Amino acid sequence: MKFEYRAYNESASDEELLSDLKRVFDICKTGKLTMQQYSTYGKYDCSTITRRFETWNKALEKVEIPLTQKFWTEEELFENIEKVWIQKGCQPSRRDMDNKNLSNISSGAYLRKYGKWSNALKAFVEYINADDISYIGNSELLENKHRDNHVTKRDVNLRLRFKVFQRDNFKCRFCGASPATDSSIQLHVDHIIPWSKGGETIIENL
Repeated sequence: MKFEYRAYNESASDEELLSDLKRVFDICKTGKLTMQQYSTYGKYDCSTITRRFETWNKALEKVEIPLTQKFWTEEELFENIEKVWIQKGCQPSRRDMDNKNLSNISSGAYLRKYGKWSNALKAFVEYINADDISYIGNSELLENKHRDNHVTKRDVNLRLRFKVFQRDNFKCRFCGASPATDSSIQLHVDHIIPWSKGGETIIENL
């Protein structure tokens, strides 16, 4: 068995990278080109291509290769990061996203959208840290206050839920159980003062 050197630096020109994408697409004859397929037959590293063209899909669009991968919404991508983060109890790595026992979405989906895994993490953290105006100050909610004495929505959204988990070190407040030490543990967020008794959906009451 012969070993071949695969260039993964960024010395190749844009034209060379795109030409090789087209070459591998023609070889595969599957009507699509995944990062896994290119890793098998391509001359360059997938990360070089995603860095050069921002995302994998943008590179494919340059050579008119059909985009047949599932398109995840940003909310779905963030919910999956949250899930893995909670399971580990710390910031997940790109390798964690390819662990099917942890993640429902592979790292390739994040690379296609964000170019680099670090960019995906930064986008998630920026989203979590952003002010959430949907829970208070909304005129519709203020109108509802006169009817049911609530100024926040009942449901806990992803942003607020993650902040509660993070505050409590990704452990149960009652028994200290953590998904990081027992994968069968599933954490939930609930109101301290029940919603039915006037409790608001704010971090102090979750």
